[in-house]
Amino acid sequence: MSVLATSVLLVEDDPGDAYMLRRILTTMGEGRFLLQHVDQLASGLARLDEGGIDIMLLDLDLPDSFGLETFITVNRHAPEVPVVVLSGLDDEKVAVSAVRKGAQDYLVKGNFGGQLLVRSMRYAIERNQLKLSLHNLSLEDDLTGLYNRRGFTTLGEQQLRLARRNKTYLSLAFADVDGLKEINDEHGHVVGSEALIAAAKVLRETFRKSDIVARFGGDEFVILLPDTDSGELTAPTQRLHDNLAEFNRGTQQPFRLSISLGYAAYDPEEPCSIEELIERADRSMYEEKRRRNQEREQEAN
Repeated sequence: MSVLATSVLLVEDDPGDAYMLRRILTTMGEGRFLLQHVDQLASGLARLDEGGIDIMLLDLDLPDSFGLETFITVNRHAPEVPVVVLSGLDDEKVAVSAVRKGAQDYLVKGNFGGQLLVRSMRYAIERNQLKLSLHNLSLEDDLTGLYNRRGFTTLGEQQLRLARRNKTYLSLAFADVDGLKEINDEHGHVVGSEALIAAAKVLRETFRKSDIVARFGGDEFVILLPDTDSGELTAPTQRLHDNLAEFNRGTQQPFRLSISLGYAAYDPEEPCSIEELIERADRSMYEEKRRRNQEREQEAN
């Protein structure tokens, strides 16, 4: 059975050190490592944005960044990627500080061979996977299995950075389960929880796998739609309508599920924060809820 190669991003401006590292990883076994090399921090950050990097080997002293700030910038930009710091003898104290800030390990240039490098990389990836698995527990909503508010904010900020950097559109939807208080009052909170679980399932089926769906709190949900502008929102709205109708036709639950939805679009020419997008989508959702309530009142009269 073939084993996927470990994708390694080397950020190193010294050609000699870069050659040495490439040679070490090549001799450790054909195909075990896929090494990509850049010589500036900005290029490294851009490559991280493309995804698919398993581990980064990072020189702290680069043409466009120096010292501990180099690691801090990388860690803020891509906290999910494990980093092994490459240090000169004179910078070992700085490398230790980087480990305290979150780097998985550091190696002093000229003082390590292939076995030590590979072992350091392997342990760094394993420790980082454990850290991420523990972190993910705090990013998920216990009831629905969706991302919680913290998880959405974390991932949403990353997507917003990408949209800002690449000048692309994205949209945010704010959803609310209609009448949840009445469901709780009439049928109890256990049934109310079932309504939230059902709403989460419908929303997950409505939006794309690449969209970020989260329970924001109580009866509120948020969805981030990357690479989507305001002209592309008719389709998910119709899917939501169809999926709700299908659920209500087949359910044995003592409630009819209804969800109000509002949108806000991010324009790269007019950047804004994730909080501003949420606020705008929230207002849009309540306007939609108010419109539907007025229509029902008119029909009743």
